[in-house]
Amino acid sequence: MRLPATVPAATGETTPRLTRRGFLAALGAGMTSVLATTPGTAAPQGSQPGADQPGAQQGPRLTMSGPMSESAYRPVQRPAKPGAQASMTAADRDALEHQIHCQCGCTLDVYTCRTTDFTCPVSPAMHADVMQLVAGGYTGPEIIAAFRAAYGERVLMAPTREGFNWAAYVTPFVALGAGAGLVAVLIQRWKRAADLAAQPIASATAGGHAAHAHVDATPEELARLDAAVRDDR
Repeated sequence: MRLPATVPAATGETTPRLTRRGFLAALGAGMTSVLATTPGTAAPQGSQPGADQPGAQQGPRLTMSGPMSESAYRPVQRPAKPGAQASMTAADRDALEHQIHCQCGCTLDVYTCRTTDFTCPVSPAMHADVMQLVAGGYTGPEIIAAFRAAYGERVLMAPTREGFNWAAYVTPFVALGAGAGLVAVLIQRWKRAADLAAQPIASATAGGHAAHAHVDATPEELARLDAAVRDDR
């Protein structure tokens, strides 16, 4: 038989009876309140201090080329020309990006870097500048010149053919031509020396008086040599 929830008191009043379920509920609520108000309570797992704060300082981004700072990017922007239209097709623009070196620290051009390293923040920004200049009516040489003005000569995949840079193109070909010419001269000299060395041997084995005139020997020695050759035959 169940007991009543209240029992009579001596004064005739009733007092609430604490059940086991009510005790456990009250204990759980009290513990939750204590943990919520205790300073230094551990943050939930996976959260980082200051991660949800605006302006929190972030370290260098990691890319396939290693740590990288977005400060390597420099805006290359020009106002659009009057009545500007796209100066080239998408294919020509991609070919132009093959000539521009990505500044993230890798050895790739802008097109290759932005289509292979999706963690790089620099090549997409440089690509956006190229598209803006193309849409503004700027030609390929003008775009290259704009990037050179912002980054310097290092932004080019190959040095320009002017000034001292021209020597980088000419010197290898000059050295190759000079080497080929030297080899040709040496071969001619070796061939001429071999021909001169073979002439006395050919004259000595030809026989006859005409051969004797080219051999440095006495008539008696030539006669004995001629007789020996005839005997061998």
